[in-house]
Amino acid sequence: MPLTKVLITVKSYPTLSSHYDEQVSIAGFREDGVFIRIYPVPFIKKSYEDQYQLYDWIELDLERNTRDFRLESFRPVSMETPVKKTGHLDTAGHWSERKAIVLKNVYRDFSTVIMEAKHEAFYTSLVVFKPTRILGFVVEETEREWDSSLLEKLQEEKARGLVSEQPEDPFTVMKKLPYRFSFHFTDSRNKEITLPVEDWQLASFYWKSLKRHSGPDKEQKAINDVRKKYLQEYARNSDLYFFLGTTQNVHAGTKQPFTIVGLFHPTMPPAVVQGSLF
Repeated sequence: MPLTKVLITVKSYPTLSSHYDEQVSIAGFREDGVFIRIYPVPFIKKSYEDQYQLYDWIELDLERNTRDFRLESFRPVSMETPVKKTGHLDTAGHWSERKAIVLKNVYRDFSTVIMEAKHEAFYTSLVVFKPTRILGFVVEETEREWDSSLLEKLQEEKARGLVSEQPEDPFTVMKKLPYRFSFHFTDSRNKEITLPVEDWQLASFYWKSLKRHSGPDKEQKAINDVRKKYLQEYARNSDLYFFLGTTQNVHAGTKQPFTIVGLFHPTMPPAVVQGSLF
């Protein structure tokens, strides 16, 4: 069976809203432009951060994840086979090579996204979405520790063989983010939407920012760093798109299952003014 070539565009961060073996996943585009997710992935904190770089082309032996009704979900045939990196797409020409792969199918109407997600002919769970206008960036304090009762339930599922094991338990390796960071935006129908950003890049940036600061207000300083990067650098100074995704049980059980699982933010030529945002 030939290996599948995938351009990595999304790296997830653990969340209790998903199945145990879906805790750490990557997502990206096949050469034919189809957006897929891969889980479980071999997870070791350092190698996950260093090995799987965004916009790397990788090759691996994949098969449909038949435990998941979402057609975009695939799994490695073997967790023992190393992932092969075959190339990288850089940012030259205002991300021209990346755009050629990523922007083949862009959604602008959020109601269309929801309709396809719930329709049995699609069950769409990964999309590229273009917000019409960014209204704000919301930061909310949340619980600081993983919910122990839910962790126990997930461990029971693992013990009963209902899920595939990863080399390491993401919840013992990765700390829980004490804040929820969300974009507030409108779609092409002027519908206002607020979605949390749940990706590795934001979480990693927050923890690294927190380490740089000291004093009783270091968390607020780290929050300000995140807000500046995501609201000013990405929303105002780039041509911003969202990668929207779902987790399996949330997709099946809620009317609106999507979160922002990653950003696509190509730079714009100096003469271009992003008039649609703000």
